[in-house]
Amino acid sequence: MGRTLAVVSVIAALVPVLLGACSRTPQATQSASSGDGWISFHGNWIATGKRTSIDLGPGRNASIANFEGTLYLTASQLVGFRANAIVLNDTSSGALGRAVWTDDRGDQIFSELHGGDTAAGKKVEGTFIGGTGRYAGATGSYGFTWKFVIDSEDGHVQGEADDVTGRMRGGNQS
Repeated sequence: MGRTLAVVSVIAALVPVLLGACSRTPQATQSASSGDGWISFHGNWIATGKRTSIDLGPGRNASIANFEGTLYLTASQLVGFRANAIVLNDTSSGALGRAVWTDDRGDQIFSELHGGDTAAGKKVEGTFIGGTGRYAGATGSYGFTWKFVIDSEDGHVQGEADDVTGRMRGGNQS
């Protein structure tokens, strides 16, 4: 049992790294954007991390988690990002966090996260608050449903969202 868990942990840690090595440079294309400059996208997010929790009485707890992983989006082509997020979750009041998506050029997109209790699989919403390089001035929003794949007693977690959808406008995406 211990060896199987160790193998699963190694595989879980390597998947985002290997997938991240295959990312491509984002490009804005005419077919992915509407006439008003919005670019729609959909994709998935896979991440691992560490979560620390505290008990707040019967049926309630709070946790803070740091996630690192890979985000793949499709507009008219596949786009890969390294994605980091810090999330505070309260089973009563929901989740609040921040995320940074970094492309292969090092340009970043920043967003605020908010939503329902992530342990319950409720929708999490993100709002773009700017970025660097070609994403400077970016605005828009996205949403996803987070699912924990591995949730160990020692706080190591792995999860995924296979329903990331949103749209973005602004920035210099060339």
